[in-house]
Amino acid sequence: MAGSDVSRRIVAQNRKARYNYFVEETLEAGLVLQGTEVRAMRAGHASLGDAYADIRGTEIFLVNAHIAGYQAASRFNHEPLRPRKLLLHRREIEQLRGKLQREGYTLIPLSLYFNERGRAKIELGLARGRRQIDKREREKTRDWERQRARLLRADS
Repeated sequence: MAGSDVSRRIVAQNRKARYNYFVEETLEAGLVLQGTEVRAMRAGHASLGDAYADIRGTEIFLVNAHIAGYQAASRFNHEPLRPRKLLLHRREIEQLRGKLQREGYTLIPLSLYFNERGRAKIELGLARGRRQIDKREREKTRDWERQRARLLRADS
């Protein structure tokens, strides 16, 4: 669903997401933000390190995403770790609810960006957690591929 457009300006990425999870599906959602949050994001002060998405009632919220306070806002600033509502169609929310009720699935943010129209968007991934043995195996194969490429370059 979410395409890899070159016209989007990435603010924050969750780099550990694909290491810690098997991402099976991705989707794009809008965010309900306050003015100071948008300004802080445009300045690049956002982090998705421990963030996840949670269904509460009939809505989905982004939890633990850190958007730092905006310096020029003084006392009118926002709370950095507040839950932020995600904008999705009701049909999409119900499909996600069904998938999340299966054992082991979670909804994690992959990247936070501004699209070509200047709207704040978040790319979410429907994922299953990786076990430690899966992570080690992935590192092993990646290291071997690197070493093999080095050897092939040295031969030619």
